[in-house]
Amino acid sequence: MPTPSGVSATSSSSSRARAYRWRVHRWVALYSLAVIGFLLLMAWAEEHGLSRHWIGPIFLFVPVMVYATIGIWGRTSDADEYYVAGRSIPPVYNGMAAAADWVSAASFISLSGALYLQGFGGTAGQPGGLAYLLGWTGGFCLVAMLVAPHLRAMQLYTLPDFFQTRFGGRWPRTVAALASVLCSFTYVVAQIYGVGLIASRLTGVQFEIGIMLGLGGVLLCSFLGGMRAVTWTQAAQYVVILLAFLIPVSWLAYKQLGNPVAAVAYASQLQKITELEDALLQSPQELAVRQAYQARVEALEAKLEDVPLSLERDRLVLHERIRYLRSVNSDVGQIVATSREYASLPRNAQEAELRWRQQLEEYRERARPLSGLPRHSQPFGGDPDGTPEERAQFNDERNNFLALMFCLMVGTAGLPHLLVRYYTVPSVSAARTSVAWTLFFIALLYLTAPALAALIKLEVMNNLVGVRFDELPNWIAQWARVDASLLSVEDVNGDGVLQFGELRLGADLIMLATPEIGGLPYVVAGLVAAGGLAAALSTADGLLLTISNALVRDLYFQDRPRKTSPEQRVIVSKFVLMAVALLAALVAGQRPSDILPMVAASFSLAASAFVPAMVLGIFWRGVTRYAALAGMLAGLGVALYYMLSHTAMVQHWLPSVLLADGLWWGIQPVSSGVFGVAAGMAVTLLWSWVGPRESLQR
Repeated sequence: MPTPSGVSATSSSSSRARAYRWRVHRWVALYSLAVIGFLLLMAWAEEHGLSRHWIGPIFLFVPVMVYATIGIWGRTSDADEYYVAGRSIPPVYNGMAAAADWVSAASFISLSGALYLQGFGGTAGQPGGLAYLLGWTGGFCLVAMLVAPHLRAMQLYTLPDFFQTRFGGRWPRTVAALASVLCSFTYVVAQIYGVGLIASRLTGVQFEIGIMLGLGGVLLCSFLGGMRAVTWTQAAQYVVILLAFLIPVSWLAYKQLGNPVAAVAYASQLQKITELEDALLQSPQELAVRQAYQARVEALEAKLEDVPLSLERDRLVLHERIRYLRSVNSDVGQIVATSREYASLPRNAQEAELRWRQQLEEYRERARPLSGLPRHSQPFGGDPDGTPEERAQFNDERNNFLALMFCLMVGTAGLPHLLVRYYTVPSVSAARTSVAWTLFFIALLYLTAPALAALIKLEVMNNLVGVRFDELPNWIAQWARVDASLLSVEDVNGDGVLQFGELRLGADLIMLATPEIGGLPYVVAGLVAAGGLAAALSTADGLLLTISNALVRDLYFQDRPRKTSPEQRVIVSKFVLMAVALLAALVAGQRPSDILPMVAASFSLAASAFVPAMVLGIFWRGVTRYAALAGMLAGLGVALYYMLSHTAMVQHWLPSVLLADGLWWGIQPVSSGVFGVAAGMAVTLLWSWVGPRESLQR
């Protein structure tokens, strides 16, 4: 009996899909074996005398060249392939690519640093690292339940496409596109900052040159092939990220505990950290450091009483000191150091006041016990059953922890570069499966991050604190040269011995310096840097693609659907992507902030702009076009206003009457999405109920 043609076609399509999956499995397995072989080869070369000056650049250029090769292989001008990878990516590899996209420089480089500096609970100003872990992981549950399958079922290309398809008209899509550019640009600047940090450390070049070196890798991966090339590049990068994260932490766990499964073994180290913290609180040397910083606080407070007079006095004192040193033929190094100090003085009273207030906050922090760091294992500061001040502190820190966790969870469900990943799978069920794989691949890293923070803190307390300054390892000076805000040491109490309060480590340093802090081979340091580079590049690729698509497809060509072919749109998107990448590199070169705050800010913006209107629009037909538009503008406006009102630049240029009056309910600006989401939800609901009605678009 002849087989029906429809059944035959279905069977043939299924056979091709199976053959394609097996081909991909083989390539990924061969690639993973090649990465492991490369690591073994580099370890052998180091053992046989290969210089560190060669190992660093090799770990920078070889992975970037591999990613670039994948990007060139995936080049395309087909619109379906460029925007959504032909909707043919198997769920497991889309989950791997989404995990690499998600891990980013914030998770790989800064998350363990946040746990090191802020502990589990953190402070009111800096919520603990667990807020990031819980928020980001929980956000994928929202994506799986509320967003990804519904968006995939609509056969779209970008997130702004949803707003036009669901609500109709030009403006919902335009506002969504502008919001996509805003939150994605904030995010991509943080990634390129991380790229520059790693490239400059591996090669020894200046930070700005390191940014341009890494930027070349970003453009080669995303410029030619769009989403098709980016997807397979990100899957390759995830393999490097996973090895770079697990190898050093497993090595440290085995070194300290004899058990390489760090996530299981590290709990016993928390008690040791608590005991060492108790000893530091009682140490006379640490008390002397705190007193020295308190003296600096008092001196700065006196200066700030009359800034112009204090600045002029500093100029005169340094000028007279230089003249005296020259008159007595003092050491040239001392004269040069004093001249540099004179040249670095603020140029005017406004600059002096801004700098001195920043220094004042830093010195106040370092004058506190443990150099201002919270106890590592405490949930929150204060005491819920203590004095009114202690209860207020406890509530403040708990509220900020929950607020940040909320913003990260909801922001995950609204990030355009993440949601577009689920357009690339073959079906709605594949989208759900893909989210599950993403959670699995992320959990492999996130379950280990708290262990890494604890193991590194123990290494610092045991092996760095108490060492003489002239015996400190070379890596301290090397990292301090990269960026003084990442690492600083100063003999504040003058005893010639490093105390815990005299060492300042930035959150962006902890993971990258883990091999050097733990005394591991330099090949492991190169691997960690390559992992951080892969994390930053993978996210930067997706973000740049999202920004260029929003600018070209959702804004420029929105009113010109018949004047250009899909191939022409792809070509324009490529060149806009290059321009955006260069602009982001320029901003990142100014070192605007640490990585985590910039990333958290983009989550607040995405949550406020997209999630209320998007989720209500998916599940409630009563949402109107004008209600969605008003809700998006209200949510984004409130979040942006609260965030910018607490930045020094805006406070300097705008009168205080136009700015937010202090913190609202004690919530830090990084969690402004709490207010933005509430405003967006309220405005969307109210306008849908009482505003004008119009025909709905589905």
